[in-house]
Amino acid sequence: MSSLLTHTNGKSKSLPDGTTETNREQRMKEKIGFIGVGAMGSGMAANLLAKGWLVTVLAYRKREAVDRLKTLGASEVATARELAEAADVIVLCVTGSDQVQQLLSGRDGICAAEKPLLLIDCSTSNPAITTKLAEELLQSGIILVDAPLARTPKEAAEGTLDVMVGGSPEAVARARPILEAFSSRIVQTGGVGTAHTMKLLNNFVSMGYSAIYSEALMLAAKAGLTPQVFDSVLRGSRMDCGFYQAFFEFVLNRNENAQRFAMVNALKDMSYLASFAQSVQAANPVGAAVRNSFAAAVAAGKGESFVPALSDVVAALNGVSLTEMNGPAE
Repeated sequence: MSSLLTHTNGKSKSLPDGTTETNREQRMKEKIGFIGVGAMGSGMAANLLAKGWLVTVLAYRKREAVDRLKTLGASEVATARELAEAADVIVLCVTGSDQVQQLLSGRDGICAAEKPLLLIDCSTSNPAITTKLAEELLQSGIILVDAPLARTPKEAAEGTLDVMVGGSPEAVARARPILEAFSSRIVQTGGVGTAHTMKLLNNFVSMGYSAIYSEALMLAAKAGLTPQVFDSVLRGSRMDCGFYQAFFEFVLNRNENAQRFAMVNALKDMSYLASFAQSVQAANPVGAAVRNSFAAAVAAGKGESFVPALSDVVAALNGVSLTEMNGPAE
């Protein structure tokens, strides 16, 4: 039997996530606070506004994004505490656990409002810290849901992100209509903390590809094989994928915006993965190697460059250049 059932009174339809249309209409009246309107967050907040939510924002790093959102109907406050006082639900889209904890604490922090809230953490945070925070915040009436993101700022602006979400069934059901405003796919991963764990694993796979591509390109250059020859073999093969194509858009065409994720953030995520592996007493030698690749890039002063630039860093460390190799090898 379908999960789309109409109650006998004909007024409230049950939806696949267990909520009803009436419940969703009520939740649409909840006021949203949003912190972190950067490359991803600005598109997410714009979609919330476009779909009828009342949104208040806090300038975190980018003033121009706040000004644009205000023209779309957003309100602005000066502190996280004021944001909490104005909101029923707060969405965080910041770098990681350190920034989340800073926003929660202090006399101008979220917790200082002493108000029950739903907190949706879309950052890529350390799952061990997320789980601990959830327990602590519950004592103050704040329910934490971890909802990290996949895909790019383009999909954030289009409202077609992928979202992993962890939390109690009730909290996830409450968060879902908000998440649907900027996503096309929502995967419920389990209890709180599981979504941040899954996000780290997702990033481990993608950063692992990046490290392998970079080392393979360096070895190819050592052998006199150009990036073009390398690509002509892999493109269209079983090794090809969307991530490969975005990475090589930089390698071949020097498009720095093809994959907008800074290497300093990649190192942060791989460090979180190492912390998680240690907490479960798992040996993860591949993860350590991937982390060290990005640590070398950051140590070389390239932390703010985007991930595909790792290929240039690895090449330079080995005395070759990918950009100076023009045309196929003889």
